[in-house]
Amino acid sequence: MSKEELLQFEGLVLERMPNARHLVQLDNRHRLVAYTAGRMKKNRIKTLAEDRVTVEVSLCDLEKGRLIFRHRTNEPLWSRGSRNAVNSAGDDAEFDYFSKDVAGVHP
Repeated sequence: MSKEELLQFEGLVLERMPNARHLVQLDNRHRLVAYTAGRMKKNRIKTLAEDRVTVEVSLCDLEKGRLIFRHRTNEPLWSRGSRNAVNSAGDDAEFDYFSKDVAGVHP
């Protein structure tokens, strides 16, 4: 099978899975498991949940794919995912990492 026989779809990452795999829902509501392409690993492109991606899918197996492109978003990477800017009280104020004394490191 040559590379010309691959299908390309756009979708949304629903969940990160172990071993650089992602659960992706395509725009046509089809779900598949996709792994990160080597070019994305080499350039250290990180993919988080709720990212828009382009997926290559083989005609032989429509349940597996390869992430080949992560589309840009308007918000910075550090403000997405599990490191959001909400502190433990649930306020929308910016989280201060140095607010608590950690083993006597900060006076």
